[in-house]
Amino acid sequence: MLYEVQTLSCACPNLVSVELTMAICRVRSLLALSKSKSKFSFPLFQLSSIRRFSSSNPFLLERVGFVGLGNMGSRMANNLIKAGYEVAVHDINHEVMKMFSDKGILTKESPFEIAETSDVVITMLPSSTHVLDVYTRPNGLLHGGSLLRPWLFIDSSTIDPQTSRKLSVAVSTCALKEKKDYWEAPVMLDAPVSGGVLSAEAGTLTFMVGGSEEAYLAAKPLFLSMGKNTIYCGGAGNGSAAKICNNLAMAVSMLGVSEAFALGQSLGIAAGTLTKIFNSSSARCWSRIYHRGRRLAVLSDTYNPVPGVMDGVPSSRNYDGGFASKLMAKDLNLAAASAKEVGLKCPLTSQAEDIFMELCKEGHGSKDFSCVFRQYYSGKDE
Repeated sequence: MLYEVQTLSCACPNLVSVELTMAICRVRSLLALSKSKSKFSFPLFQLSSIRRFSSSNPFLLERVGFVGLGNMGSRMANNLIKAGYEVAVHDINHEVMKMFSDKGILTKESPFEIAETSDVVITMLPSSTHVLDVYTRPNGLLHGGSLLRPWLFIDSSTIDPQTSRKLSVAVSTCALKEKKDYWEAPVMLDAPVSGGVLSAEAGTLTFMVGGSEEAYLAAKPLFLSMGKNTIYCGGAGNGSAAKICNNLAMAVSMLGVSEAFALGQSLGIAAGTLTKIFNSSSARCWSRIYHRGRRLAVLSDTYNPVPGVMDGVPSSRNYDGGFASKLMAKDLNLAAASAKEVGLKCPLTSQAEDIFMELCKEGHGSKDFSCVFRQYYSGKDE
């Protein structure tokens, strides 16, 4: 069952806003459940004893630790700070740490130190290996062994579902140093995001969340401080699964649009003209909603791969910023591995992975993934 929630007018960790948010989430959840065809026969009022999350203790979310201050994580942490949370941060990049400490934000030298001062810990890291290191290495988040201070761990990294599920089990086998409300053991949510750097900056990310639904509902004020949409995807690992499927679709979409633009240019059609045609026809999609800064469709955080067609996007600044091609290659590798594991034929996944791997080998890994238009298809500026 999916729950989609739009941004609330106030998502800050004060008592009123948190209680209001949690009350709304609870009512929506219970109404949805009451309408579903359930094998359980108990009345609606009894669900309160089953869905035991607390809306009466906003202090469960008061102290937030954040590990991973890259392009995405730094902006997400900033939005938590703006929302009024007590945030402590850690990153291996000491220059980024100094930027936060200069603003008066508490910085820690290791993930373990972050865990020791936090109620909730959020991680935003490049790969499965990085996530495993941060959680399980000496001085990692789980270094405390069987007794942990945080009651909730949220991983917003894009990693494989199997790693998310293994970590969820590892966290659940620990105990809390102090009982938090009714939470007797720590829990973990995999909550990768969609929207990119621009949405991270604006606080308009979409969170795809897997894990305990109770924990998801309890943590929703945090998500809504960093994004505008939250979607509950089911059990542990399902958020990670949703993310790699989303990025697979995004990659294939960008390749299709770039290929069409390159072919159009070769046939004598200007990219700006094709953009207008695409946006008013069946080819309309995420990758080219804007033309010369004017919004032609309902989506906002989208971009065109052809330099000179749209302002304020990576293609307008030599493909700097945005979503790196090396990260897209990594995500496609995760999708291909997951498809292989379940025995599903995914030829477009394999082709897309090969193309982005080639871009990386040619030295374009740090460029936005829309550079495929110029570097693979030899497309021309508008």
